[in-house]
Amino acid sequence: MTSASPVNRLRPRRSCLAVPGSNPRFLEKAQGLAADQVFLDLEDACAPLAKPEARHTIVKFLNEGDWTGKTRVVRVNDWTTHWTYRDVVTVVEGAGQNLDCIMLPKVQDAQQIVALDLLLTQIEKTMGFEVGKIGIEAQIENAQGLTNVNAIAQASQRVETIIFGPADFMASINMKSLVVGEQPPGYPADAYHHILMSILMAARANNLQAIDGPYLQIRNQEGYRAVAQRAAALGFDGKWVLHPDQVAAANEIFSPSQEDYDHAELILDAYDYYTSEAGGKKGSAMLGDEMIDEASRKMALVISGKGRAAGMQRTSKFEIPEA
Repeated sequence: MTSASPVNRLRPRRSCLAVPGSNPRFLEKAQGLAADQVFLDLEDACAPLAKPEARHTIVKFLNEGDWTGKTRVVRVNDWTTHWTYRDVVTVVEGAGQNLDCIMLPKVQDAQQIVALDLLLTQIEKTMGFEVGKIGIEAQIENAQGLTNVNAIAQASQRVETIIFGPADFMASINMKSLVVGEQPPGYPADAYHHILMSILMAARANNLQAIDGPYLQIRNQEGYRAVAQRAAALGFDGKWVLHPDQVAAANEIFSPSQEDYDHAELILDAYDYYTSEAGGKKGSAMLGDEMIDEASRKMALVISGKGRAAGMQRTSKFEIPEA
């Protein structure tokens, strides 16, 4: 399946704000927050009796709201429920042209992604929308999903992100903790390291983004920052936010520091110069006390890309050395 034109699957997602699809007040407020992504939730944040009406509320807000600068996502219910198909049909038929992605929770195997891809394609063709434009975000929430994460990442060209869902995952493996995202007592290392790295490797192997899930103690800013910094240190692209107070922390933690951003841009400029005719066509060169080469350039591209996506501005400039 190919789309009519290239789709940018690597959108800014430092902060991914969850908003109950059944709460118009929250849907209104979310438009003014500085989150990179907003996902309007039809799953856990929506009571069963509220789901049918919430679909139409979401369509209204997608079509009439101002989501400028935000990635617009709707989380539908998972395929083991009877709500999923109607979630997708109602939302995509009603607001598909104002929607970037569908988030599918509790993904357990590649076929669940294929099924969503096929349904999206049929709706797009029926409605006259651009085929393939709407992306898929896959949420991994149990052991089976993690075991199949590589196949899930490869299941469709629509897939943009792999998301860790910690609460359901902790329950699915009988982890001895009731604090979502925190380490279980009695284990002296990081109990989530294997899970996070498995998701990250599947994402990176397929040029996808990796997103960490929620931290439920919304008034514990210190705890949120610690968990977010763990994911950011590994290389994750962003984290869920459940409260407006978490947005700024996520945006900061998943952006490079000003010093690192400036340094990355200097490496890129210096490498371009030294590999050019004017710079002597060198494969490696010195930037101050640091040797830079092609590997340095690749690492710098990652940091500069995150900085540019965050709208950061350089505070230094590469100076061509005097002969």
